[in-house]
Amino acid sequence: MLGGMTDSSALDPEDRKIVTLARSARARNGVPEGAAVRDETGRTYVAGTVALPSLQLSALQTAVAMAVASGAKSLEAAAVVSETEAVSPEDRAAVGDLGGAETPVLLAGPDGTVRAVVTAG
Repeated sequence: MLGGMTDSSALDPEDRKIVTLARSARARNGVPEGAAVRDETGRTYVAGTVALPSLQLSALQTAVAMAVASGAKSLEAAAVVSETEAVSPEDRAAVGDLGGAETPVLLAGPDGTVRAVVTAG
């Protein structure tokens, strides 16, 4: 369901996997957000928020950067676990830059419940 609430159990298993990975990154690293992206080959890249004095990246921007640095050519899907109510325009742009405007971005709460699915564009 684009833009609205969705039942996590109704998600594709691969989408559930990236939500779980994003949730784990957030919890393990004690950061505000965790994110995961899946590239065109099915590989996943998992990251947390980067908050250094000289470098500020959201978890989703970091995951996209990791995918690019690893040679990914495109993205199939992205997930972010956060307490925020929406995926930021900057995060959607980062996903869109690699995956295209129609790439789905799943937004889940800290408990892993998907609250929204939007497209990157």
